[in-house]
Amino acid sequence: MSITELNNSISTESFRPSRRQQPSLKIQTPVIHSDAPQAPWMDLVLKRAFDIVSSLSALLVLAPFLLFVALLIKLDSPGPVLFKQTRWGKNCKAIKVYKFRSMRTDLCDVSGVAQTVKNDPRITRVGAILRRTNVDELPQLLNVLMGHMSVVGPRCHAIGMRAGGMLYEELVPEYHQRHAMRPGMTGLAQMRGLRGPTDRPAKARARIVSDLYYVTNFSIGMDIRIIAGTVVSELTRGKGF
Repeated sequence: MSITELNNSISTESFRPSRRQQPSLKIQTPVIHSDAPQAPWMDLVLKRAFDIVSSLSALLVLAPFLLFVALLIKLDSPGPVLFKQTRWGKNCKAIKVYKFRSMRTDLCDVSGVAQTVKNDPRITRVGAILRRTNVDELPQLLNVLMGHMSVVGPRCHAIGMRAGGMLYEELVPEYHQRHAMRPGMTGLAQMRGLRGPTDRPAKARARIVSDLYYVTNFSIGMDIRIIAGTVVSELTRGKGF
């Protein structure tokens, strides 16, 4: 299956928010159904092996560049180089995710609930470049090496994240099924160009549909296509901010 066929095989109409569910201030207890499809064990072993080799190699090769970025951040604004945030991990466990700090320390949202918007006043000068090029996410290679994340997987969401004013759990009842696998630095949604603020429910549902499709149909072959597709997507339509 080609990258184009993979994109076209997923319909954003697959998951709609339940009309009976009402917005709630509390996050419902995450549940992952035990009857969810299980990925082939050999593919999972190969996936983890690839994660270890690729993340360790990238950290070693990129070490001088990462140190240079860290220096730019320190010179640009006061505060730590790295930014830590609590997000959903595999099996709905809370994990600490690392990123290069791209916002002012006195304005940044540690919870991650307040989404970034275009021309966001919280973003520093260096941070704007880091976010536009996605360099701010390179420290997540540490998360991959430690086993908290994978190179490819569902997007790593902040706990309590909202879309169109609704919790993701309320918007898509099957939301937590995406946490049956490790979150990824990239994924099917990113390959399809689904990124940026989720100010409308339809945008958020399209991303979750992609994540659920990935979890259900995971294979090493799909990971390779997603990595290749992400490179193409970033080169042709990257638009982080």
